[in-house]
Formats: sequence, structure tokens, C-alpha cells
Amino acid sequence: MRRPRLVVGSPLQLLLLACSFALAGYAGVRLLDGDWFGIAMWFVGAAVVHDLVLLPLYAAADRFLVRPAARRREWVMYVRVPAALSALLLLVWFPLISGRVADRYASSTGLSADGFLPRWLLLSALLFGGSAVLFVLRLRPRLRRAAKERPPTVH
Repeated sequence: MRRPRLVVGSPLQLLLLACSFALAGYAGVRLLDGDWFGIAMWFVGAAVVHDLVLLPLYAAADRFLVRPAARRREWVMYVRVPAALSALLLLVWFPLISGRVADRYASSTGLSADGFLPRWLLLSALLFGGSAVLFVLRLRPRLRRAAKERPPTVH
């Protein structure tokens, strides 16, 4: 029976990993200093909501996207990536995009929260538009080859 081999990264990788664990530990100690039970419940609730609600939802949405493009699976990434980035931005900035905390944001920062929805929509449009341009640029050589290989039509 073969023993598993321990794979060790470069010294820089190990140093960065140790630093990230130390920083995460420091942040955890500072975070749990106040209401540790409420914070722990929030993390457990977030994990449960993600695993039991959100994961099945976006897995079903991905399956819905992939099924029609079964023969052209490589094309799916041109929709999947901008959709994931747009959804991540929505998740992070949802309170400000929805306007639910606009008053609190304005009183804390002195800035208006009115621009978050239009900016998120513009950024999402740019992500999908950039993906479409990249898709067309990568598809163009294939279309040219296919046009050259086609026999000429006789009228």
C-alpha cells in the first residue's frame, strides 16, 4: 500500500498561508469579543440558508442554463461567469441597492445611497456585454473556418 505524499508549497505560499490564518484568528477574536453567541448563530444560520436554500436554487438555475446548450457546453461559461459576478455584487450590496438602509447610510457617511441600483445595473450590463464581445471574438475564427469549408452554392 502506497503512503500519501505530503505536498508542501513554496516558502512564500506557506508564509502567506500562515499570515492569513493569523489575520483570520485575530479578526475572529475581535469579532467574537462582544456578542459571541449572536455572531456564532449568524454564521450557522448563514451556512444553513446557503446550503439548504441558495445552493439548490442556483444549481437549478445553472441546470436550466446548461440543458439547452448541451452540445455547446463551452458557451455556457460566457453566461455563467457574468451572472455569478453580478449575483455576488448584488449579495454584497443588497441593502444599499434595495434602499433598505439608505437613511442609515446617509447619516453615517453623509453620502446619498441613490446611485447603488443604477451602478449595479450598469456594472451587470458591462459584465454581460464584455462577455458577449469576448464570445464573439472567440467564435469568429470558427465561423470563418466553417465558411471556408462550405462548398460554394450554385444558382
